[in-house]
Amino acid sequence: MQKLERHSPRFWYMTPVAETDRPILGVVVGDTHTLLIDAGNSESHTNALLDALAENGLARPTIVALTHWHWDHIFGLSALPWTVSIASVETKNKMERLLPYEWDDASLDERVASGIEIPFCADAIRLEFGEARTMRVVMPTLTFDDSLTLDLGGVHVMLKHVGGDHSPDAVVAYIPEEKVLFLGDALYANLYAPSWRMTAEETLRLLALLDMFDAEAYVWSHGSVASRAEYEKDRNVLRLLATITMDFPGNKQRITAQYERLTGRAVEEEEEELITFFVNGSRRDA
Repeated sequence: MQKLERHSPRFWYMTPVAETDRPILGVVVGDTHTLLIDAGNSESHTNALLDALAENGLARPTIVALTHWHWDHIFGLSALPWTVSIASVETKNKMERLLPYEWDDASLDERVASGIEIPFCADAIRLEFGEARTMRVVMPTLTFDDSLTLDLGGVHVMLKHVGGDHSPDAVVAYIPEEKVLFLGDALYANLYAPSWRMTAEETLRLLALLDMFDAEAYVWSHGSVASRAEYEKDRNVLRLLATITMDFPGNKQRITAQYERLTGRAVEEEEEELITFFVNGSRRDA
C-alpha cells in the first residue's frame, strides 16, 4: 500500500508500487514553495499524492521537477495544471517524441513489436490505466541544460543533469539542507536496448559524479530511501563489477570468478543480474 512518509523536516516521499511501476515521488517543503520531484505515472497516482499531502496538512506543490522522460515519471503531469514544471532540455526533447503516440492495446503492441516500447512498460501501462487510456503528455514549462538551483524558502534543491545508461537525460535532485540525493532512475540499467544492459564506462563516470554530493540519504525511484552506508555498499558493488568488466569485457565467467576471488564469497542473486547487465553492455548487439 502506498504511503506518504516523512524522512526529515523538509523532505517527504510517497512509496513506490512495483506492480504498476509507480516510482517514488519526492516532496520538498519550503516556506514559499513546495517542490514535487517527478509527476507520477498517471493522474490517479498524482491525485493519491495530493490527497496524502492534504491529509498531512501540507501545501500542494507549486513546482514539479522531472528526472527523465519515461512514462512512469511524467504521465501524472496533466493532473498538475497550476504548477510550473521543470525538465532538462534533453527530457523535453524526448517527451516531444511521445506526443503523436496512441496508447490503446493495438498501438502498444505495434510499438513493442517494432522495438520502440518494451513489454514491461506496456504491461504496466495496461495495469495502471485499465481500459481508459486518457493520458496526455504535457510539456514542461521551463528547461535547463546542465544544472539549476531552486530556492523554495528555507531549503534549496539543485537539479543536475547526469545522464547514464538508463536514460541519457537523467537528472538527480540534491537537497543540501536535508542531505538528500534523489537518484531517480539514473543508476538503473538501460531497459530499451535489445537486452537490458549497463556499460562499465558510464557506470564509473556516473558514480564518480554522484560522489561529489554530500548526502546522507539516497532515493532510488523504484526502491527505497537508502542510508549513506546502504548506498555506499551498492555503489561499491557497481564500481567493482564495472572495473572488472573493463578487464574482461563480455566474459561472464571471468567477471564472476574475479568478483568472487576479490570478495571472498559467491555472487548473490542481484549481483549475478548486474554481471549479466555488464556483459550485455559489452556486446555491440546487446
